[in-house]
Amino acid sequence: MQASRARLLKEYKEVQREKVADPDIQLVCDDSNIFKWTALIKGPSETPFEGGVFQLAFSVPEQYPLQPPQVRFLTKIFHPNVHFKTGEICLDILKNAWSPAWTLQSVCRAIIALMAHPEPDSPLNCDSGNLLRSGDVRGYQSMARMYTRLAASPKKG
Repeated sequence: MQASRARLLKEYKEVQREKVADPDIQLVCDDSNIFKWTALIKGPSETPFEGGVFQLAFSVPEQYPLQPPQVRFLTKIFHPNVHFKTGEICLDILKNAWSPAWTLQSVCRAIIALMAHPEPDSPLNCDSGNLLRSGDVRGYQSMARMYTRLAASPKKG
């Protein structure tokens, strides 16, 4: 557990330094628990998520970085690789392709990349996956845009 705390403290310091360097990701550590983090990520440009800000919750195991963090969307998102109700994310690096070289920041970058390049053949959201697999890209993008506006758009006024 001591090694994981040291690693997380190191990552925390790096995040503080990189705040300006990566404006699409804002990672925040819980004040009272270094194993709990949240992130705000910006939807990638030229996708139905553009203009949206999505909140992620990280639960970091005591065996980190040997084991991956559990990450889920707190913001509703219409995406084939994200469970609509729980926010669970289907991403290989969070499961069997994890490496201790990954950081919480790089996990956020991988999630942004997944948002831009969905994998409809391993869906957690079957409705979304079926639209893409049947070739209805327009239908998928329309639904994804609608949920981005409803759940992830900054409130005006």
